[in-house]
Amino acid sequence: MREILGRRLQRLRDRLRSLCSAARFPGSRAADGRTPATRTPTTRTPAKRTPMTRTPANRTPVTRTPTLLDAALACATALQWPVLPGVGRSGADSARCACPDPDCVVPGAHPFDPGLLAASTDARMVAWWWARRPSAPVLLATGGSAPCAVSLPAVAAARAVVRLDAQGMRLGPIVASPTRWSLLVAPYSLERLGELLYSKDHVPSSLRFHGEGGYLLLPPSAASGGGQVHWEREPVAGSDGLWLPEVEDVVHALVEASSGAPGGGSRLAY
Repeated sequence: MREILGRRLQRLRDRLRSLCSAARFPGSRAADGRTPATRTPTTRTPAKRTPMTRTPANRTPVTRTPTLLDAALACATALQWPVLPGVGRSGADSARCACPDPDCVVPGAHPFDPGLLAASTDARMVAWWWARRPSAPVLLATGGSAPCAVSLPAVAAARAVVRLDAQGMRLGPIVASPTRWSLLVAPYSLERLGELLYSKDHVPSSLRFHGEGGYLLLPPSAASGGGQVHWEREPVAGSDGLWLPEVEDVVHALVEASSGAPGGGSRLAY
């Protein structure tokens, strides 16, 4: 009996050993000569996903309009022109100058607080001014190392510029408002301007001079007479810096251009 149980136990051990060997080494033969069944692993082909494509909305790119602060910072830092905020306007319809003078002739378009001597090229000061008054017009303090200007009525100025271009005269930046154009020129002193005007037989009375101790309204400020100031010719710096003609050349050309104006050339008509 013991021998029978021993043989059965031995067969069970052999069977268990063969099963373990087949599990570890697929394809090997068991003790009884049969090849154990092996399971072929199933290879799953992942489903193809169609990539999601987003069609961009057909939107027109929005171009941000430069603010008065942008213009002031550009003048102060890129061009190194001393600027300051103008007094601006007040009232419900914004038609009245914010200064105490009820009969102000250039409403909103002149310095008041801060005064003209405060004009600066410091970006922090400029940013602080327009952070407090974002709608304040931009004023250039003319003279010194900054450009000066000669201005005349808009209609006469447009005709004069066409004539000067035809003559081959090289002009600099031009600031335009609905009523007047200002031709920027190289800095000049009051003494130099006085000698220039004294040497002329006549000078159109509609010419105005923005020299040392003066100021000029810059784009995109609101013009004192309504409308907006813009660049008729923008300041573009070349390899030698920003080109500015001499005041003598501009005044001489404008006097010559006014010779055929009404009134015998005594003045450029408004």
